[in-house]
Amino acid sequence: MLPENITAIVARNEHWAGSAASEPYEAGWAHEAVFFVRALKEPTGSQPKVRVEISPDGMHWIAEGTEAAMPAHKDQIAGLRVKHFGGWLRIAADFDADATSAVLVTLHLKA
Repeated sequence: MLPENITAIVARNEHWAGSAASEPYEAGWAHEAVFFVRALKEPTGSQPKVRVEISPDGMHWIAEGTEAAMPAHKDQIAGLRVKHFGGWLRIAADFDADATSAVLVTLHLKA
């Protein structure tokens, strides 16, 4: 049997500031997931860490534990790998008042 995989764009050219998060994605069928976050423009201010969040219902979220530094320069990419995540996934970050980033976020899932 061939493994099943999918790539989903969960944030496209979004301006992240304050408390920001990608669209949630139902991924209970997958065994592993990788988020890629790319800065589409030069970010402003100090960039926070981005974290993976999990949810049983796509509405109530908790931090899964995986974190990475947000890209600090245009076209830089951050990657976050996760396993054992239940049904729903998203990423989130909390920016300082003077910090922003325009992002492209893709989620790659494999059964």
